[in-house]
Amino acid sequence: MTAIDRNNAAPETRLGMAKRGYSGVIHQVDAEGVDSSLPALELESRLLELGFVEGARVEVLHEGIVGRDPIAVRVDNVTVAVRRREAMAVIVV
Repeated sequence: MTAIDRNNAAPETRLGMAKRGYSGVIHQVDAEGVDSSLPALELESRLLELGFVEGARVEVLHEGIVGRDPIAVRVDNVTVAVRRREAMAVIVV
C-alpha cells in the first residue's frame, strides 16, 4: 500500500465500538488484550466459526437495552448476537 493509499483508506475500528447501523468489512480477528472470559485463542476460534472472517461484510442490527449489550450483527447473510467485549476482537474498516 502506498502512502497515498494509506491516507485514503477508511480508519480501522473494533466492532465492539460500533453503534447500531454501522456497516463495514472485517479486516482481521485479533483477541490479544481483549477483556473476555475466554482465552484469546479460543475466542478467535469461536468468532471464526461464527463467520467473522477477513473480508466478510458486517452490519450492527440491534443493541441490547442495558449497556447496549449484546449486539446483533449480520455477518454476510447470517445474524448472530455477541457481547461487545468479545466483538472488540473483530477489527473492521
